[in-house]
Amino acid sequence: MNKYFTVIAMCLVLALGFGCTKKQTVKQEEPIKQPEVSIPAPVATPPAETQPAAPKIEFKTIFFAFDSYSLNEEGKALLNQAGGLLRSYPEVALRLEGHCDERGTAEYNLALGEKRANAVREYLENLGVSRSRLSTVSFGKEKPAVAGNDEASWARNRRVEIVPVAK
Repeated sequence: MNKYFTVIAMCLVLALGFGCTKKQTVKQEEPIKQPEVSIPAPVATPPAETQPAAPKIEFKTIFFAFDSYSLNEEGKALLNQAGGLLRSYPEVALRLEGHCDERGTAEYNLALGEKRANAVREYLENLGVSRSRLSTVSFGKEKPAVAGNDEASWARNRRVEIVPVAK
């Protein structure tokens, strides 16, 4: 029985304790002021169609005679035009890709393709184009421009392609 009285007494104490509240005064703090920040109005950007596009430059292919890496007059004229474009657009770099026709061994044609690409690079350097903007690669006879086993096809495959690349 003592247990029951103790439990009832505790319940009464708790009930009276929660039922009585003291009046407390709460001091109100001033709100924290945020620094004033002025945000500039967004700048209007013109629609994409009115922004100048990056120049799309295409270069002509330089062709070579059979078993030769010497530039002919037509090739020199095309490279003179290319040199003028490169002076106007200093951000453009080039990859000079040397190619050969299918006649000859793979090793021979790789070497000849490299000599053709180097001949074009040297000519452009003599026009004032920085060597750092020019890279060369030889594909030999591995990437023909046209298929065929006749002189017309072979003549189209003896070439250096000038490919603009990211600098």
